Amino acid sequence: MASRNPSDKAKRGRRGEGTIFWHEEKKCYRGDISLGYTPSGKRRRKTVYGPTVADVQDKFKRLRAELENGVEASAKYTVGDAVRDWLVRGLVGRDAGTIEKNRILAEKHVIPLLGAVKLRELTADHVDDWLADRKNVLATRSLKDTHAVLRRAIQHAQRRNKVLRNVAELVDIPEGRIGRPSKAMRLEQAQAVMEASKKTRLHAYFVLSLLTGVRTEEARALTWDRVHLEKEGDLPPHVEVWRSVRKGGDTKTKKSRRTLALPEEVVRVLIAHRERQQVVRARALAKNRWAENNLVFCNRYGGPLTAQTVRRTLAIALRMAGLPVEWTPRELRHSFVSLMSANGASIELISRLVGHRTTAVTEAVYRHELRPVITEGAEIIGKAFGSKSA
Repeated sequence: MASRNPSDKAKRGRRGEGTIFWHEEKKCYRGDISLGYTPSGKRRRKTVYGPTVADVQDKFKRLRAELENGVEASAKYTVGDAVRDWLVRGLVGRDAGTIEKNRILAEKHVIPLLGAVKLRELTADHVDDWLADRKNVLATRSLKDTHAVLRRAIQHAQRRNKVLRNVAELVDIPEGRIGRPSKAMRLEQAQAVMEASKKTRLHAYFVLSLLTGVRTEEARALTWDRVHLEKEGDLPPHVEVWRSVRKGGDTKTKKSRRTLALPEEVVRVLIAHRERQQVVRARALAKNRWAENNLVFCNRYGGPLTAQTVRRTLAIALRMAGLPVEWTPRELRHSFVSLMSANGASIELISRLVGHRTTAVTEAVYRHELRPVITEGAEIIGKAFGSKSA
């Protein structure tokens, strides 16, 4: 029941400005405002509530501003609704990895904490408080990616006249937790993983990654027509790293497209892997369950491997090797760089092998793994001064 509260100055506005009453049951002010008519001739009436007359008047102003800007926001439309809409409609055409990454960030860090807030009532203070909470949980890069989910979801809602402004663009993103630095395996650890992984379906995957430095996204997209396991004229056994699981199948950069000679161990393992795959393929074909993709590394029915499958299988191999589960698939590449560097390979050679545009990229990404390169200057100058003082 709405009635005037004698102790408060309730206000009846002029025509078009709305009427404000004290609502006894809700113990707050109620405001009713007419915002003209819909195209069908139905009157647009809105009701809002607030603890003070000024709060209700502010909501009236916002409603009028939204109307002038063509915004038709439902009072029930939440941040969670906006994020879910964006995940469904705003990522069309993006690659599966990008969609999955944004879905995980949204469902883990955005919707549980901000999802219940009405989108039209979301403020910069809400976003600031949310970021302050998440900075203790997420590394800086992940925090920026998570904020981007919210910002882009609101942008998507803006384009559909669901909200007037994007408050996520009004805040500064704080520094997050210090992320875990990438780790490289020592030689004995890499050997232990390769030995233990013989009991898994991805033994050849791990051997190829550790001994050639291919990216995990490149290994997952590798097809048999790009793998040459026998010498061809002057060419040794080699692999053409020309594709990845990225959108369109492109590698990370043009320089990433490269042809790599295969060490004997990789050739031997891939031959055995191909023979086992042919047996699995024949069984699946007999049951009409094989999807022919010509993938070197695939699931039991010929389909693409997921990143989660590779990560899970590596964890199994690490446990079987008696090692802590502290490496990720991408760190097999770090291990390759570290082992190459430890055995005297130049940074120029390593850069070409891993498909970087310049050696500067290699130094920036793998600075912890390039031990001989970092110490080389000290060794040279030490010898120079040592010879002088002898």
